[in-house]
Amino acid sequence: MGKRMTYPNIDMHRTGRKIKHMIESAGYTPRMIQDHLHLSCVQPIYRWYKGLILPSVDHLFMLSELLCVHMEDFLVKKDDMDFLYDLKKDCSKNIQKRFVLYYKKIFQSVA
Repeated sequence: MGKRMTYPNIDMHRTGRKIKHMIESAGYTPRMIQDHLHLSCVQPIYRWYKGLILPSVDHLFMLSELLCVHMEDFLVKKDDMDFLYDLKKDCSKNIQKRFVLYYKKIFQSVA
């Protein structure tokens, strides 16, 4: 399988959860969305839900019209602090906590 596209400013996992929530809250199933978007299979929708891929712009547009929301309402922006939680897994929890506190303190003094 090819390299997965990443988006530096979009939180893929939270976006996937938000898309799933918005679709389910509107009463639609993945199969219904598949039919509406004319997809040959339902797997891409589950990949969206898991945050593995994002819908194409065309699919976002069609979903936004179906759910009566703006396209950007589906997307979740990465927080400035997200990079802190991407620290290597072998880094101890104590070091991670200290780093987060230090980072917050620096930005509080700047503001």
